[in-house]
Amino acid sequence: MNDAVIAATGLYTPPFSLTNAELVETFNAYVERFNATNAEAIARGEVQALTPSSAEFIEKASGIKSRYVVDKTGLVDPDLMRPIIPERPNEQLSVLAEIAVEAAKDAIARWGKPASEIDAVICAASNMQRAYPAMAIEVQQALGIGGFAFDMNVACSSATFGIKTAADFVTTGSARAVLMVNPEICSGHLNFRDRDSHFIFGDVATAVIVERADQATNGWDILGTRLKTQFSNNIRNNFGFLNRADPDGVGKPDKLFVQEGRKVFREVVPMVSEMIVEHAGDLGIDPTGLKRLWLHQANINMNELIGKRVLGRDPAPGENVIILDEYANTSSAGSIIAFHKANDDFQPGETGLICSFGAGYSAGTVFVRKR
Repeated sequence: MNDAVIAATGLYTPPFSLTNAELVETFNAYVERFNATNAEAIARGEVQALTPSSAEFIEKASGIKSRYVVDKTGLVDPDLMRPIIPERPNEQLSVLAEIAVEAAKDAIARWGKPASEIDAVICAASNMQRAYPAMAIEVQQALGIGGFAFDMNVACSSATFGIKTAADFVTTGSARAVLMVNPEICSGHLNFRDRDSHFIFGDVATAVIVERADQATNGWDILGTRLKTQFSNNIRNNFGFLNRADPDGVGKPDKLFVQEGRKVFREVVPMVSEMIVEHAGDLGIDPTGLKRLWLHQANINMNELIGKRVLGRDPAPGENVIILDEYANTSSAGSIIAFHKANDDFQPGETGLICSFGAGYSAGTVFVRKR
């Protein structure tokens, strides 16, 4: 059996930043128009009036100040309130594969080895652009990688599930190195007319290269990986190919992202906190001695409470990495962005935790040690 190492990571950030103020201006214009159009029905109690939002409300509720998106034009138009992403011809690289390739190129450059030494590609993300052919195979083709490739979806936990899968391929000898990518165009499945969720997500792509320890020149030893799932309807997206068979069509709001946020908070925080502490104990790691936590970037209040429970105290600045203010929730990519941006100060032997959690419920933990 071979030991596995996280050898490199990569990041692609879309060119357009969308602030809370811009998002709120568009949302409130929509609310004002809706309430005016339905004024009589609202007065009769037949229609519920919509409540305006504010940048302050968004930041207090989530910790988010802005987010990156692949298209901004449609998101600041009260008549559209959705990204404009034209469908590409089959002969052209698809948009999800394109951003995955950009993140992969960044990771491969940091790795310093040719892509030909990669034997497998995993595309792990919350929403795939299509059912088939697999996005991973398209990425594989674009990068000139041999071996095999496949897609996997475990919502916001996809990256840690992908790292676990990649590490298993490496340790069993199925691959020398595995590229795992997380392209997330979350703006495409977000309801920008919903006050409680229109601000949550951003777009991004990340990449991780996992390789055999005896071939790695640097990186991070994977000390242990653990996965957990527990069914819940509290986070859901019902969009899929069977929607066209529904006589009521695809216009229902649950065909986009929906969640029961308060229930998610109450149920996920203890589940994830206990999972981290138990996994650390099984590995002989003192969780209070971790140098850094790179958690899924869902909500600042969730992250702060999980950090406090794991470390046994309020995390010091920099111990519990938060990138929500700039990137918002980027689903599976969040914990990888945090890891990618905040690990340069680690010394050999120091340990940290990559952890993601989300719909399913699902959660994954990856304990790493600097080589």
